[in-house]
Amino acid sequence: MAPARAFHESPLPLFSADEAVDGAIAPGRLPSYIRDHRQRLRARFMAGGAAAMPDYELLELVLFRAIPRQDVKPLARRLLDQFGDFNRVLSAPETRLAAVPGVGEAVVAELKIIEAAAQRLARSRVMNRPVLSSWASLLDYCHTAMAHRETEQFRVLYLDRKNVLIADEEQARGTVDHVPVYPREVVKRALEVNASALILVHNHPSGDPTPSEQDIAMTAQIKDAAEVMGIVLHDHLIIGKSRELSFRSEGYL
Repeated sequence: MAPARAFHESPLPLFSADEAVDGAIAPGRLPSYIRDHRQRLRARFMAGGAAAMPDYELLELVLFRAIPRQDVKPLARRLLDQFGDFNRVLSAPETRLAAVPGVGEAVVAELKIIEAAAQRLARSRVMNRPVLSSWASLLDYCHTAMAHRETEQFRVLYLDRKNVLIADEEQARGTVDHVPVYPREVVKRALEVNASALILVHNHPSGDPTPSEQDIAMTAQIKDAAEVMGIVLHDHLIIGKSRELSFRSEGYL
Protein backbone atom coordinates (compact mmCIF):
# COMPACT_ATOMS: atom_id res chain seq x y z
CA MET A 1 0.00 0.00 0.00
CA ALA A 2 1.36 3.37 -0.96
CA PRO A 3 2.13 5.68 1.98
CA ALA A 4 -0.45 8.37 2.71
CA ARG A 5 0.39 11.72 1.22
CA ALA A 6 1.08 14.59 3.57
CA PHE A 7 -0.82 17.76 2.86
CA HIS A 8 0.53 21.19 3.62
CA GLU A 9 -0.97 24.63 3.33
CA SER A 10 0.06 26.18 0.05
CA PRO A 11 1.53 29.68 0.17
CA LEU A 12 -1.05 32.42 -0.13
CA PRO A 13 -0.90 34.29 -3.44
CA LEU A 14 0.15 37.90 -3.67
CA PHE A 15 -2.55 40.34 -4.58
CA SER A 16 -2.51 43.33 -6.85
CA ALA A 17 -1.02 46.71 -6.06
CA ASP A 18 -4.44 48.25 -5.50
CA GLU A 19 -4.26 46.73 -2.02
CA ALA A 20 -1.01 48.37 -1.01
CA VAL A 21 -1.28 49.83 2.47
CA ASP A 22 0.92 51.84 4.79
CA GLY A 23 4.26 50.13 5.31
CA ALA A 24 4.26 48.13 2.07
CA ILE A 25 6.81 45.33 1.94
CA ALA A 26 8.73 44.31 -1.15
CA PRO A 27 8.18 40.76 -2.44
CA GLY A 28 10.25 38.13 -0.68
CA ARG A 29 10.46 36.61 2.76
CA LEU A 30 8.03 38.09 5.26
CA PRO A 31 9.93 40.36 7.70
CA SER A 32 10.25 38.86 11.15
CA TYR A 33 8.43 41.69 12.93
CA ILE A 34 5.33 41.11 10.78
CA ARG A 35 5.63 37.33 10.94
CA ASP A 36 6.01 37.35 14.73
CA HIS A 37 3.11 39.76 15.14
CA ARG A 38 0.85 37.53 13.10
CA GLN A 39 1.90 34.45 15.02
CA ARG A 40 1.20 36.19 18.34
CA LEU A 41 -2.27 37.29 17.24
CA ARG A 42 -3.16 33.82 15.99
CA ALA A 43 -1.92 32.25 19.23
CA ARG A 44 -3.98 34.68 21.34
CA PHE A 45 -7.04 33.98 19.25
CA MET A 46 -6.65 30.21 19.56
CA ALA A 47 -6.08 30.51 23.31
CA GLY A 48 -8.82 32.98 24.17
CA GLY A 49 -11.08 33.33 21.15
CA ALA A 50 -12.56 36.56 19.86
CA ALA A 51 -13.37 37.75 23.39
CA ALA A 52 -9.65 38.15 24.04
CA MET A 53 -9.15 40.55 21.14
CA PRO A 54 -10.27 44.10 20.34
CA ASP A 55 -12.01 44.72 17.03
CA TYR A 56 -8.92 45.97 15.21
CA GLU A 57 -6.94 42.82 16.03
CA LEU A 58 -9.77 40.51 15.00
CA LEU A 59 -9.99 42.46 11.76
CA GLU A 60 -6.25 42.07 11.28
CA LEU A 61 -6.68 38.29 11.45
CA VAL A 62 -9.21 38.47 8.63
CA LEU A 63 -6.99 40.75 6.54
CA PHE A 64 -3.92 38.50 6.92
CA ARG A 65 -5.26 36.16 4.24
CA ALA A 66 -6.05 38.89 1.74
CA ILE A 67 -2.80 40.82 2.23
CA PRO A 68 -0.10 38.27 3.10
CA ARG A 69 3.04 40.43 2.86
CA GLN A 70 2.18 43.75 4.46
CA ASP A 71 1.43 45.24 7.83
CA VAL A 72 -2.37 45.31 7.87
CA LYS A 73 -2.84 47.14 11.17
CA PRO A 74 -3.14 50.58 9.49
CA LEU A 75 -5.81 49.26 7.14
CA ALA A 76 -7.71 47.59 9.99
CA ARG A 77 -7.80 50.87 11.91
CA ARG A 78 -8.78 52.78 8.76
CA LEU A 79 -11.74 50.47 8.18
CA LEU A 80 -12.88 50.78 11.78
CA ASP A 81 -12.55 54.57 11.65
CA GLN A 82 -14.71 54.56 8.53
CA PHE A 83 -17.44 52.13 9.60
CA GLY A 84 -17.36 52.10 13.42
CA ASP A 85 -16.94 48.50 14.53
CA PHE A 86 -16.09 44.99 13.34
CA ASN A 87 -19.68 44.06 12.49
CA ARG A 88 -20.25 47.19 10.43
CA VAL A 89 -17.04 46.59 8.49
CA LEU A 90 -18.21 43.10 7.52
CA SER A 91 -21.69 44.26 6.53
CA ALA A 92 -20.65 47.45 4.72
CA PRO A 93 -21.64 47.62 1.03
CA GLU A 94 -18.94 46.46 -1.35
CA THR A 95 -18.79 49.84 -3.08
CA ARG A 96 -18.14 51.64 0.19
CA LEU A 97 -15.49 49.14 1.22
CA ALA A 98 -13.73 49.50 -2.13
CA ALA A 99 -13.59 53.27 -1.65
CA VAL A 100 -11.33 52.91 1.40
CA PRO A 101 -7.64 53.39 0.47
CA GLY A 102 -5.84 50.07 0.54
CA VAL A 103 -8.94 47.95 -0.09
CA GLY A 104 -9.08 45.95 -3.31
CA GLU A 105 -11.02 42.96 -4.58
CA ALA A 106 -9.25 40.43 -2.35
CA VAL A 107 -10.02 42.36 0.84
CA VAL A 108 -13.66 42.87 -0.15
CA ALA A 109 -13.99 39.17 -0.99
CA GLU A 110 -12.45 38.08 2.32
CA LEU A 111 -14.74 40.34 4.35
CA LYS A 112 -17.82 39.16 2.46
CA ILE A 113 -16.84 35.51 2.91
CA ILE A 114 -16.65 36.04 6.69
CA GLU A 115 -20.01 37.85 6.67
CA ALA A 116 -21.65 35.07 4.67
CA ALA A 117 -20.19 32.38 6.94
CA ALA A 118 -21.50 34.16 10.05
CA GLN A 119 -24.98 34.49 8.57
CA ARG A 120 -25.08 30.89 7.37
CA LEU A 121 -24.00 29.59 10.77
CA ALA A 122 -26.62 31.67 12.56
CA ARG A 123 -29.29 30.63 10.04
CA SER A 124 -28.50 26.94 10.46
CA ARG A 125 -29.45 27.22 14.14
CA VAL A 126 -33.02 28.26 13.37
CA MET A 127 -34.04 26.75 10.03
CA ASN A 128 -36.30 23.69 10.25
CA ARG A 129 -36.63 24.08 14.00
CA PRO A 130 -39.56 25.13 16.21
CA VAL A 131 -39.31 28.89 16.53
CA LEU A 132 -40.71 29.21 20.03
CA SER A 133 -38.11 26.85 21.49
CA SER A 134 -35.23 28.54 19.68
CA TRP A 135 -36.30 32.16 20.07
CA ALA A 136 -32.91 33.36 21.33
CA SER A 137 -31.19 31.78 18.32
CA LEU A 138 -33.75 33.41 16.03
CA LEU A 139 -32.99 36.83 17.49
CA ASP A 140 -29.26 36.19 17.16
CA TYR A 141 -29.75 35.31 13.51
CA CYS A 142 -31.82 38.42 12.82
CA HIS A 143 -29.21 40.64 14.46
CA THR A 144 -26.37 38.93 12.57
CA ALA A 145 -28.14 39.32 9.24
CA MET A 146 -29.68 42.77 9.64
CA ALA A 147 -28.56 44.87 12.60
CA HIS A 148 -25.62 46.55 10.87
CA ARG A 149 -27.06 47.17 7.43
CA GLU A 150 -27.04 50.75 6.19
CA THR A 151 -30.41 50.46 4.43
CA GLU A 152 -33.70 48.91 5.45
CA GLN A 153 -34.40 45.28 4.64
CA PHE A 154 -37.72 43.47 5.07
CA ARG A 155 -37.75 39.71 5.64
CA VAL A 156 -40.55 37.24 6.22
CA LEU A 157 -40.13 34.06 8.24
CA TYR A 158 -42.63 31.39 7.17
CA LEU A 159 -43.72 28.73 9.69
CA ASP A 160 -45.62 25.47 9.31
CA ARG A 161 -48.45 24.20 11.53
CA LYS A 162 -45.96 23.19 14.23
CA ASN A 163 -44.29 26.62 14.15
CA VAL A 164 -41.21 25.15 12.49
CA LEU A 165 -39.34 27.68 10.35
CA ILE A 166 -39.63 26.41 6.77
CA ALA A 167 -38.56 29.49 4.80
CA ASP A 168 -36.74 32.75 5.43
CA GLU A 169 -36.95 35.17 2.54
CA GLU A 170 -36.03 38.75 1.85
CA GLN A 171 -39.05 40.53 0.45
CA ALA A 172 -37.63 43.98 -0.21
CA ARG A 173 -34.78 46.43 0.28
CA GLY A 174 -35.14 50.15 0.63
CA THR A 175 -33.41 53.32 1.72
CA VAL A 176 -32.03 54.36 5.09
CA ASP A 177 -35.54 54.95 6.45
CA HIS A 178 -38.03 53.23 4.15
CA VAL A 179 -38.62 49.88 2.51
CA PRO A 180 -41.58 49.14 0.21
CA VAL A 181 -43.71 46.20 1.38
CA TYR A 182 -46.72 44.70 -0.42
CA PRO A 183 -49.05 42.69 1.85
CA ARG A 184 -50.51 40.80 -1.12
CA GLU A 185 -47.06 39.48 -2.09
CA VAL A 186 -46.32 38.41 1.49
CA VAL A 187 -49.53 36.37 1.71
CA LYS A 188 -49.16 35.00 -1.82
CA ARG A 189 -45.73 33.64 -0.96
CA ALA A 190 -47.05 32.16 2.29
CA LEU A 191 -49.58 30.15 0.30
CA GLU A 192 -46.88 29.02 -2.14
CA VAL A 193 -44.71 27.55 0.64
CA ASN A 194 -47.76 26.20 2.52
CA ALA A 195 -47.07 28.34 5.60
CA SER A 196 -49.53 28.52 8.46
CA ALA A 197 -47.92 31.45 10.27
CA LEU A 198 -45.60 34.40 9.70
CA ILE A 199 -43.03 36.47 11.53
CA LEU A 200 -42.12 39.78 9.93
CA VAL A 201 -38.64 41.20 10.46
CA HIS A 202 -37.08 44.45 9.35
CA ASN A 203 -34.20 46.62 10.51
CA HIS A 204 -33.83 50.27 11.39
CA PRO A 205 -30.40 51.51 10.24
CA SER A 206 -30.73 54.41 12.68
CA GLY A 207 -30.27 51.86 15.47
CA ASP A 208 -33.55 52.77 17.19
CA PRO A 209 -36.14 49.96 16.81
CA THR A 210 -39.11 52.15 17.76
CA PRO A 211 -41.82 51.52 15.13
CA SER A 212 -43.01 54.32 12.89
CA GLU A 213 -46.67 54.93 12.11
CA GLN A 214 -46.00 53.41 8.71
CA ASP A 215 -44.54 50.28 10.34
CA ILE A 216 -47.66 49.91 12.48
CA ALA A 217 -50.05 50.47 9.57
CA MET A 218 -48.19 48.05 7.29
CA THR A 219 -48.21 45.36 9.99
CA ALA A 220 -51.97 45.73 10.43
CA GLN A 221 -52.48 45.40 6.67
CA ILE A 222 -50.46 42.19 6.49
CA LYS A 223 -52.22 40.80 9.57
CA ASP A 224 -55.65 41.44 8.02
CA ALA A 225 -54.64 39.99 4.63
CA ALA A 226 -53.14 36.90 6.28
CA GLU A 227 -56.19 36.25 8.48
CA VAL A 228 -58.44 36.14 5.42
CA MET A 229 -56.38 33.17 4.21
CA GLY A 230 -56.22 31.50 7.62
CA ILE A 231 -52.61 32.48 8.25
CA VAL A 232 -51.48 33.77 11.64
CA LEU A 233 -49.10 36.69 12.09
CA HIS A 234 -47.12 35.76 15.21
CA ASP A 235 -44.94 38.84 15.49
CA HIS A 236 -43.14 41.68 13.79
CA LEU A 237 -39.57 42.24 14.94
CA ILE A 238 -37.74 45.49 14.35
CA ILE A 239 -33.99 45.04 14.62
CA GLY A 240 -31.91 47.93 15.91
CA LYS A 241 -28.16 48.08 16.35
CA SER A 242 -28.07 46.64 19.86
CA ARG A 243 -31.66 45.65 20.65
CA GLU A 244 -34.87 44.58 18.99
CA LEU A 245 -38.55 45.43 19.44
CA SER A 246 -41.33 42.86 19.34
CA PHE A 247 -44.76 44.07 18.24
CA ARG A 248 -46.31 41.21 20.23
CA SER A 249 -44.46 42.08 23.45
CA GLU A 250 -45.16 45.81 23.08
CA GLY A 251 -48.88 45.31 22.50
CA TYR A 252 -49.03 46.30 18.83
CA LEU A 253 -50.39 42.83 17.95
